[in-house]
Amino acid sequence: MHDADLPPPQAPPQKIFRFRRDYNAWVADETLEDYALRYTARSFRKWSEFRVANTAFGSLSFLALEAIGGAIALNYGFTNAMWAFLVAGLVIFLASLPIAIYAARYGLDMDLLTRGAGFGYMGSTITSLIYAVFTFIFFALEAAIMALALQLVVDWPLWVCYVLCSLVILPLAMRGITLISRLQAWTQPLWLFLLALPFVWIAVTQPQLYRDFTTLSGLRSGSSGFDPLMFGAATAVIFSLVVQIGEQVDFLRFLPERTARNHWRWWAAVLVAGPGWIVMGVLKMAGGAFLAFAALQFQIGTHRATEPTQMFLAGFAEVTRTLGIPGLAAALTVLFVVISQIKINVTNAYAGSLAWSNFFARVARSHPGRVVWLVFNVGIATLLMLLGVFGALEVVLAVYSNVAIAWIGALVADLVVNKPLGLSPRHIEFRRAYLYDFNPVGLGAMLPAATVACAAHAGLLGSYAAAFSPFLALVLSFLLAPLLAWITRGRYYLARPVDTPASQDDTLRCSVCTNQFELPDMASCPAYGAPICSLCCSLESRCHDRCKTQSRASEQIRAVVTALLPGRWAVRFNFRLAQYTLVLLTLCGSMAFFLAVIYLQESLSADVGALLIPFLKVFTLLSLLAAVCAWWVVLATDSRRLAHEESERQTALLRQEIDAHRRTDAALQAAKEQAESASHAKTRYVAGMTHELRTPLNTILGFAQILLKDGRVEGPLRESLAIMQHSGQHMHALIDGSLELARIEAGRLRLDPAPLPLTALLEEITRMVRPQAQAKGLDFSLLIEGQAPAWIRADGKRLRQILLNLLGNAVRFTDRGEVRLKLDFRQHVARIEVSDTGIGIAPQDIERIFLPFERGSAGRRSSEAGTGLGLTITHLLTELMGGQLSVHSALGQGSTFIVRLYIPGLAETGLHLPVAQAAALRPVVGYRPPRRSLLVVDDQPLHRQLLAGLLTPLGFEVREAASGSECLEVVAAQRPDLILLDLSLDEMDGWETAARLRGRHGARELPIVFVSANLFDNLPEKVNALDCQGFVGKPVIESELHGSLQRALGLTWTYATEADPADAVGPHAASTYTPAPPLRAMDTASQALLVTHLPSALREDLLRFARQGNAAQLKQHLRDASHALPQHGQALSILRACCDRFDFQALAALLRNPDHESID
Repeated sequence: MHDADLPPPQAPPQKIFRFRRDYNAWVADETLEDYALRYTARSFRKWSEFRVANTAFGSLSFLALEAIGGAIALNYGFTNAMWAFLVAGLVIFLASLPIAIYAARYGLDMDLLTRGAGFGYMGSTITSLIYAVFTFIFFALEAAIMALALQLVVDWPLWVCYVLCSLVILPLAMRGITLISRLQAWTQPLWLFLLALPFVWIAVTQPQLYRDFTTLSGLRSGSSGFDPLMFGAATAVIFSLVVQIGEQVDFLRFLPERTARNHWRWWAAVLVAGPGWIVMGVLKMAGGAFLAFAALQFQIGTHRATEPTQMFLAGFAEVTRTLGIPGLAAALTVLFVVISQIKINVTNAYAGSLAWSNFFARVARSHPGRVVWLVFNVGIATLLMLLGVFGALEVVLAVYSNVAIAWIGALVADLVVNKPLGLSPRHIEFRRAYLYDFNPVGLGAMLPAATVACAAHAGLLGSYAAAFSPFLALVLSFLLAPLLAWITRGRYYLARPVDTPASQDDTLRCSVCTNQFELPDMASCPAYGAPICSLCCSLESRCHDRCKTQSRASEQIRAVVTALLPGRWAVRFNFRLAQYTLVLLTLCGSMAFFLAVIYLQESLSADVGALLIPFLKVFTLLSLLAAVCAWWVVLATDSRRLAHEESERQTALLRQEIDAHRRTDAALQAAKEQAESASHAKTRYVAGMTHELRTPLNTILGFAQILLKDGRVEGPLRESLAIMQHSGQHMHALIDGSLELARIEAGRLRLDPAPLPLTALLEEITRMVRPQAQAKGLDFSLLIEGQAPAWIRADGKRLRQILLNLLGNAVRFTDRGEVRLKLDFRQHVARIEVSDTGIGIAPQDIERIFLPFERGSAGRRSSEAGTGLGLTITHLLTELMGGQLSVHSALGQGSTFIVRLYIPGLAETGLHLPVAQAAALRPVVGYRPPRRSLLVVDDQPLHRQLLAGLLTPLGFEVREAASGSECLEVVAAQRPDLILLDLSLDEMDGWETAARLRGRHGARELPIVFVSANLFDNLPEKVNALDCQGFVGKPVIESELHGSLQRALGLTWTYATEADPADAVGPHAASTYTPAPPLRAMDTASQALLVTHLPSALREDLLRFARQGNAAQLKQHLRDASHALPQHGQALSILRACCDRFDFQALAALLRNPDHESID
């Protein structure tokens, strides 16, 4: 067909309006620098072959390759991973080679190449969309890696790092290909050096790691051997990388034309910058697999070992550790990741802007500029990062690989089969003026192949088909393309013969934008009656493709309908409805894609069944909106106007509703902030108040403990000290209750579940409660139903606190009858009942008793003292442990409190009590050598004296410091073995002091234990961050202090009841201390025999006091008897040991007449 055969124009040439000329001229000027939407002019292709190859090679810096390689190796094992890398790499290399050759030969990007190689002018919009999806998905993945690297050196929120990593790319990608080329050239040497450094270093210092790597077993495969299914699954994600050739082509189109002079350089550049990318890609994936394995060996968790940041951090850490500069590892990692990610994401952003520009220039017939689509592409990637859909992207990439490989397979088949066999034109035609909108060759090969492959991937065709679905897509598309070209005889490649306008030189001026362009970029336009450039032709919306016939999408669809349907049906076919359906399906498909991504991500951490229905509802509502929008697009002017008015009305209503919601949300937010402010103020007040009260109380209780340990204090003075100590402990309980309540309400209380022996716990509870009950003449019973486990997993401190609070209340408010503790275990759920026959609770008080400082009317009338916080704390602790507390009571008849808790049982294997109970009841008198020195840092002299008074008698060398700066000076002069550091210091507080100490001394060299009256300062994460060894609250409890010292220094205590070794440290380690024989130093019968020698009157008095639980009278009588009856010292010591630990039951058993009652 020649020019003479063309049909005459149906209308006179169109007028070129000024605004149209100005707009098209602006668009053309914007695209001239990098030829974003057009053929690359020969005059611009002046770069050297090395520069083009080097620029394209720089785009291989994306660390997703390492991440993919690491994930594949860890999941599928060494052998499957290596084979997957090699086979997929070979396939991608062979597929990329013809694409690279044609792009370099004709100066075309991926979209223009696809147009002329079997897909048509509008058909290639589908592939542009596929390509654009590739760019923003990998932009998001790479920017996320860069954000994680930034967090190694800055303490910014992750979303801030995401946004920053996206924004930094925009100014670089806006300047086009020239700046990108310079950036790649500047950064290439440093990037290559840092990339190779960890691999070379490990090969030199730890070559055995490479040998060990070959034995890596996969988490999914379960072995390091070859498994066809695992191999197929491993290749699925790799094939999604096949579209990377599009980014390589974006640079190859600037390669100079091939001549005899540059023949070898040209081919070398094509191979390196084109299919050669996958060679480096395979090496990087294999390197990522090795680094992931190495990271596991360097104690990095499996879930983080596949993160490129962690991979290279581990590698650089090995390098810097060997060089003696371990702190440099993080800096090297951040530098390498930032360089890598800037290099690749500039390329991703640039390629994405080209893909979106090509897509919308054809769909919308307008082009606001490549920069707009650059921002659009980066915006989508940033949104994906902020939504955190990385888990879903892994699934999307597996499906995406089937579609992408189907596209590439059809494209390659046209280039290597159709064109050489003459089934398609030998040259690549990309101009709208000469193309059909849709070419069934490419589309007809890609769509069925992608559909079958996706069905196979979904498991519809069996497990092997699912594993090898990308191969299925490639083979089908590659076979279908030549078949369809042969069936159609290649008629859909060109809509009219190519009639490039003649010119005296190699350029022509476009009649619309008035710019000069080379001949391959120009076409004759009947609508304007003058030459027109390819870009102005693409943006033209008024000509209705007057230059060609039966080539528009609507005409092609009509021809298909006429050919397939009977004549009567074809006449009645509603093309407007078909167009509407097509638009609707496109919109719904786009929404379904994005909703599916979010759904897949959420389904990884939530119940799929609970998510499905809400997502379907949202999709249904959005589909209705899409239907309205599609109808608005298709209808005529009146219909569109009505739809627009209805849309505006609905929008106004929606805005009113949004404004109402916004006002409501603002009010709720203000109320919430006010409530939180009040809660924080209360918490601060309670914390401050308890700190101020604890400070003097610490001194009172501390010196009371010291005086009571002095054997010279006897008689009424000792009783007064005991009363003072008990009163102080009651006040301590009040303060602790208030503080604990505030901590629970502030969400600062954390549970510490651990293995716990149930029998020991119940015995301890019984020993503590039974004497109190017997002292009031009450029966106490323990009943266990069901299969009680020997060991449970629970927070022992909190469980003990719940039981003691309930049992203590039961004993306190019961005057006669019994107190019963009943436990019932069923399916890891414990039902605990504490019942009594006490005063009961009035119905109106049932709810109030769980409120702070509320005791109920009966409790207020009772003579028993209480804080009113016990039940409140018990209720909150039960809820914190995931349980439930309820109560049933009748006034005057008693109460039953029921606690339901999830308490799983544990196997007994390997479990043991951490400390022998007998030892825990004995006073500490010293410790095994060597002697240790302690530094007490506190700005209060009394507190320093108190700690010195507690620790010096145990054999410690105690030094003091009154401030943080004095502490640093003392440590610099002579380092102690441990520091007891107060947090509330002047000038420099305890936290800062500890941080400075840690900067000079490690935890092994200088342990630090914090001491503070404000328990809100007990922040485990902060203590651990400073690598400190413990926290002791004020008032100081000796047992807590001893425990912290033992854990920090590894001490072995010596107790009062054990024979002191000759080398023990402490004032009582020699003969200066004669401990009373412990209750279990001899068998029970021998102990009872000694007691029977006591005078009967004394035994009767002691037995009466033991049954009453009167500890004061017992101690007084035993003290008097020690002076009056020194010959019975051993028997009295046995009874005094029972009294000291309030074991009235054992004491009473020893005092009973053995002739009448047996001894337990």
